[in-house]
Amino acid sequence: MAIRKAVLSDLDTLLEIYAIARDFMASYGNAHQWQEGYPSRKILIRDLQAGHLFVDEIDGEIEGCFVFFIGEDPSYLQIDGAWLNQEPYGVVHRIASRRRIPHIGEKMLQYCIDQVDNMRIDTHHDNIPMQKMLKKFGFVHVGTIELIGNHEKRLAFQLAK
Repeated sequence: MAIRKAVLSDLDTLLEIYAIARDFMASYGNAHQWQEGYPSRKILIRDLQAGHLFVDEIDGEIEGCFVFFIGEDPSYLQIDGAWLNQEPYGVVHRIASRRRIPHIGEKMLQYCIDQVDNMRIDTHHDNIPMQKMLKKFGFVHVGTIELIGNHEKRLAFQLAK
């Protein structure tokens, strides 16, 4: 497993991976989280240009991807609930994989956790596999946030070491 920042030539592969992830989520009763081709090429390019888009390569093939950054997420400024602390934090968004490698999502999440002592993440209330993974890693459900832009509600989780 080798995690690296994504490059422009990775985009077609990443779009394929997100299509696989959308199908997987729909098969587990979560057809509403990533609709209509989300995330789009435009969104991925924005994340790539910001240096926040990462890939997980195994034997030279991209098997997974995610967004990770350390800094403030505007959607986390207001919460129906309470964050565990107000310390600087890392943020993870859009973890996805081809689903060929067991536990690759856990490995990508662990990479992010290893970078900081304080992590925040949100997920759709129907995304049960992600909620289970977060609980396995010790994340605490701290409330509900509303996404900037589309106003969708998400469950908010935090891990403070």
